[in-house]
Amino acid sequence: MARAAWSGARIVMRQVSPESLDIYDFILELFRSCSGDWDTLVGPSINSEDLDCFLTYAATFLSNLGNYFGSGDQKFVPAVDASVLQTFATRSPRLSELHKAIAPSIYAVPPYSLGYPSETTQSSYYPESHITKEEIGIVSKALEQHSVFPENTRIRKSDNGTDFKVLIASVESADSDEVFPIENDKGSLRLVRGDHAQDLEKICKELQEASKYASNNLQRRFLGAYIESFQTGSLHTYRESLRVWVRDKAPVIENIFGFVEPYRDPHGIRAEFEGLVAIANQEETELLAQLVENSAQFIRRLPWATPENDGRGPFEKSLFEPPDFSSIHSLAYCSSIIFPGINVPNYNDIRQEDGFKSVIIANRMVTEGRSIQYPFIEPSLADKFQKLKFPAYYMWVVLHELFGHGTGKMMVETSEGKHNFDIDNPPVDPVTGNPITRWYKPGQTWTGQFGDLATTVDECRAELVGAYLMDDPELLGLFGFTETSELRADDVTYNLYQQLGIDGLRGLANFNVDSGAHFAILKCLLTDGDGVITVTHHRPSQSLTVRVDRAKIKTYGKPALGKMLLRLHMYRSTADVDSCRAYYEALSKVDETHVEWRQTVLANKPPPPVFVHANTFLEGNAVVLKEYAPTVQGLIESWAERQV
Repeated sequence: MARAAWSGARIVMRQVSPESLDIYDFILELFRSCSGDWDTLVGPSINSEDLDCFLTYAATFLSNLGNYFGSGDQKFVPAVDASVLQTFATRSPRLSELHKAIAPSIYAVPPYSLGYPSETTQSSYYPESHITKEEIGIVSKALEQHSVFPENTRIRKSDNGTDFKVLIASVESADSDEVFPIENDKGSLRLVRGDHAQDLEKICKELQEASKYASNNLQRRFLGAYIESFQTGSLHTYRESLRVWVRDKAPVIENIFGFVEPYRDPHGIRAEFEGLVAIANQEETELLAQLVENSAQFIRRLPWATPENDGRGPFEKSLFEPPDFSSIHSLAYCSSIIFPGINVPNYNDIRQEDGFKSVIIANRMVTEGRSIQYPFIEPSLADKFQKLKFPAYYMWVVLHELFGHGTGKMMVETSEGKHNFDIDNPPVDPVTGNPITRWYKPGQTWTGQFGDLATTVDECRAELVGAYLMDDPELLGLFGFTETSELRADDVTYNLYQQLGIDGLRGLANFNVDSGAHFAILKCLLTDGDGVITVTHHRPSQSLTVRVDRAKIKTYGKPALGKMLLRLHMYRSTADVDSCRAYYEALSKVDETHVEWRQTVLANKPPPPVFVHANTFLEGNAVVLKEYAPTVQGLIESWAERQV
């Protein structure tokens, strides 16, 4: 299973940028040329500082599986002169060949970031063309009309400007492509199977081998469906695999495979490949099970809860389907972002009909907790903040995944004239005080309606749910935090508000799905929290200080978070895209003061944590686990020895 996960690395890089695969091969070929003894590269033309800068670039590249940050999508370039790479290229014919391929693009700025193809941004979901946002929308709508799911597709615009090829990820390539007309017969789209074929073939081979060791029939079934989906490109088959996968409760070996998260597609619907294989921790999982067992009482405390529907209110599901909630330690995690927690599947109909799973990736969170922090806490409070950071962060992520992504009801017209609410007596919107007038029409979905807003608003809502509940004494008590415990309950809550301030400022450095949401939350607290959080900026010393007024957390902080959470929840439940966009974009807007803060944030940016995965090898019939030093060199070595 781990080999199958790592075999997806080249798919991810191909989805990031045209040059990423050649940069990857250049790094690993250079490793091989010196047999991993990097110091031998130092000489008359290369000093040790040059080497260190290149190794830092190489490790950053491998950590993000491409030359754009997984979190933030900004492009990064080597902090060494181009002549250094030219010197490295002389070590072998293969390095010389690869250098010629990457030289025009590795330092090129623009593009500055990923986004709709333009003079300043690029996206490999739309390769080799200047396709417009409007054209992407037209093609995507045509795919929807022909029941073609978009997650495993890319779009290439033809030279004539009216025809489009939709590249579908699959091992197989059809003898004849399917062709559909697009809006008003202004062109056509052609389905072309076989994108990422070689890599998917390797994945299928490893999954086939893994299926021999499955623990039960459910595992054999979803592995078989994975394989069929990757071979044929059918996302209908993939969706069936997820319906089986969610029924495989509490496995010892957990996994997530496929084209899962649409974060990096500027249109918000095409997904990056992801492969995660992890081992469950029974003791940590038992604690999460206690939380799931008590979930009903906490759902009734969310801002949209009213006496109807057994205290949940009309904008919450009548029955909370407890997910399979596990604490896992990743063995192989092939992705441009190593998330601390995941809640899948992302298909709302499967979540409502079959359920979902939440996982907390504990070893990733431990690394985060130990990493160097932004120095935005008063020095006298820094030690205590660091001591409390991991437990507060862990709890926040748990609540984010379970209640953030697990709650809420969409108001839906399932078919003509049929609704999942009383259309003759519509429920009252608690924000406006009036009966709702909007809902999802037949065939409409959350992601389809909200587009580029869908992911960031969903993540922001989930973060708010976790933060809103973080002062609940009963909930804190489940995690062992009381007023008499070593780490007191109110200190954990206080730490969470400090983190809200720090993460909001950090979001200014790389404004993306997660960090954009964090900045919006900070701005909400600064605007509506009556001083529960303040930020002091001293420009001469390039320092920012986050201060939290403990006495105002429950009286002003929580109500401010609750109002923001309620608004996002109602926009989401009632398909009110326009109101959501106006509210969220205003709250996310960066003004002149925030731009000044950003400069100080960038000046204080600590090195990113180095998360180095182990590798597994077969020696005869024995599996050998090899771990690597958590250093730049160790990270590069781990990738070199994966041979993908």
